[in-house]
Amino acid sequence: MSLDAVLAATLEEKAVQFLVSAGEASGDMYAAGVTSVLSDTFPDARFFGCAGPRLQKSGVKPVLDARSLAVVGLAEVLGHLPRIYGEFRKLTGYVRNNRPDAALLTDNPDFNLRLARHLKRLGVPVFYLVAPQVWAWRQSRAKLIARLVDHLFCIFPFEEQWFRDRGVQATYIGHPLAHTVRPSLTRDAFFARYELPRSRQAIVLLPGSRSGEARRHLPVLFEAVQRIRRVRDISVLLATPKGFISHSALATFREPIRALSIKVIEDETPDCIAHSDLALAASGTVTIEAAILGTPMITFYKVMPLSWYAGRHLVKVPFFSMVNLIADRKIVPELIQAEMTADNIASSAVELLSDDSKADFMRRDLLTVRGALTVERDPFHTAAALIAAALEPKASGSKCKLTGEFRPSWALNEEVPSHPGEDGSCL
Repeated sequence: MSLDAVLAATLEEKAVQFLVSAGEASGDMYAAGVTSVLSDTFPDARFFGCAGPRLQKSGVKPVLDARSLAVVGLAEVLGHLPRIYGEFRKLTGYVRNNRPDAALLTDNPDFNLRLARHLKRLGVPVFYLVAPQVWAWRQSRAKLIARLVDHLFCIFPFEEQWFRDRGVQATYIGHPLAHTVRPSLTRDAFFARYELPRSRQAIVLLPGSRSGEARRHLPVLFEAVQRIRRVRDISVLLATPKGFISHSALATFREPIRALSIKVIEDETPDCIAHSDLALAASGTVTIEAAILGTPMITFYKVMPLSWYAGRHLVKVPFFSMVNLIADRKIVPELIQAEMTADNIASSAVELLSDDSKADFMRRDLLTVRGALTVERDPFHTAAALIAAALEPKASGSKCKLTGEFRPSWALNEEVPSHPGEDGSCL
């Protein structure tokens, strides 16, 4: 039976139960896209798990709030181990008493692969969205994924074959952002709304979605802005999630933001990127957004020194930026750890802002990246269809009516040890 035939089928009896777990802001968004389609597929289904704001809005009962797991880095995570392990125990306890028919685990491999081990013991089919970046480091862990994951949904084109070669049932579904990231305003309307002079070039600062990332990156970015302004007349935007800059941990940055006349714009990141001449972007999902929107960028990332020295030698890929990995060549600058200095950022920025031909050349390269990430069918529908097809025999009770930055891998603390806290990892 074709996937579309499965999607069009009508199934009756008890409601299907889904466990959904996502720990990252981007994972929360992707998982919400799939669960929204699954909700249409199985109108009587029940969803619960580790959920952030978007998953909760889509109807997932939050046994855990995903934001409680947002910690980056090998060294940074140590102080949070007891709390995170307690959250893990809370979720697995709930799962034992409310056995799901299937699990959709998204990103956050340090937490979710350990959860997958628990689910497999219970005989729960595991579907994994956003492949753990084991191709970048600790490649032998692909064997663990092959044992624990029934179907892996890949969002980068080179991943499917890599995982299949190692015994993982993997499918490239396309990148969700290629179908969803669009500006909501025209450039004229955007500049008018925020009173930005049309005569000035605009740059957008994208320091990362976690407060720890912002604390490490913003001071360097502020210094870079000062240097750029010595030679270029620019407007500077700071794009953040809603309520991000009001976080108590970021209170020290409010005065520099005011002094540098930086305009903080919340919850409008695609517009900020699309209508800026240059993005200064922390390596991660936001670099993919910039590539899809065709905005030239400079990428950077910095972690605590201990995390850097513990993880750098484990990285087995030629680039840190996912944009460069997809292109298989360096098309955007990468300023990682010691190379992330105000002088380096400023000199690269001035070069791109001053030379239209270089900026246009990067835009053309970014078009090839966007093409590689784009498939005809909506990735969320593809993932939901594959889940529905696998559940068809079990779900004969639910009414089914579905119609057809890279942040450096070692900084994500992906290790899944046999015992909590082993090797300084999260669980």
